[in-house]
Amino acid sequence: MGKIKEINSKIVLMALVVSLIITVSFGNAQASENKKSLMMATTTSTDDTGLLDYLMPLFTKDTGIEIKWTATGTGKALALGVSCDVDVLLVHAPDAEKKYIEAGSGKDRKEVMYNDFIIIGPADDPAGVKGKSVVEALNTIREKQIAFASRGDDSGTHKKELELWKSSQKAIPEKESWYIQTGQGMLATINICEERKAYTMTDRGTYIKYKAQKNGNPQLHIIVEKDGILLNQYSVIAVNPEKCPKAKYELAKQFSDWMASQKGQNLINDFKLMGESLFTPNAK
Repeated sequence: MGKIKEINSKIVLMALVVSLIITVSFGNAQASENKKSLMMATTTSTDDTGLLDYLMPLFTKDTGIEIKWTATGTGKALALGVSCDVDVLLVHAPDAEKKYIEAGSGKDRKEVMYNDFIIIGPADDPAGVKGKSVVEALNTIREKQIAFASRGDDSGTHKKELELWKSSQKAIPEKESWYIQTGQGMLATINICEERKAYTMTDRGTYIKYKAQKNGNPQLHIIVEKDGILLNQYSVIAVNPEKCPKAKYELAKQFSDWMASQKGQNLINDFKLMGESLFTPNAK
């Protein structure tokens, strides 16, 4: 009888252990299933500058929504929206964004912040373009055939650069030996530009990040800036659930509203490196 009781006790104990394991596993599965999450496609500038590492934990704290992102050029980010691989976009190419929305792939575009584009280059300014308008500067760089590094990646910055070359009423210098197409993100392109002693166009926020990495003593300096056509607008766009049924539209809307809220706008305004603002909030 003693042995039978001992065996029965062991069976009961094993049953309790199995039951506990099942309960814990089921609870974890439910918690994982109930966890709210968003997938975002965004630009390299919001990632490289550290803005997302600063903002996203605060967004999660406020909303309980975990957000993951992939940083790429705006053209590729919009393509990820078309293919239904993400839920929301944070991008900076207004003309391309409007076409994306007109095609029915996105909705509720909301402007949230801006900075500006600048042309940077070696301190000795070999093309002699400092102080010129951006179109005059590009035309001079073309005429003198001074090295110019382009991202060449269909990003928002690349799209803007091509628009500026076109505004000179001349062909884009894609086949010229002095025109370097890196096919890389902004910081990587700036580093190539530094090695080649070339000019490039960047957003101001990424340049400030580059300058901070050089401890305030960069080899490349701002040569052309504050031209009215160099505005760099960033917007949030929700992926349209009518085109992408699995897109988490309601969560994307929460993200968009948070970015445009007074708190989100204040946080963007407070994000600085070396005492300089990288982005200016402008949600309406």
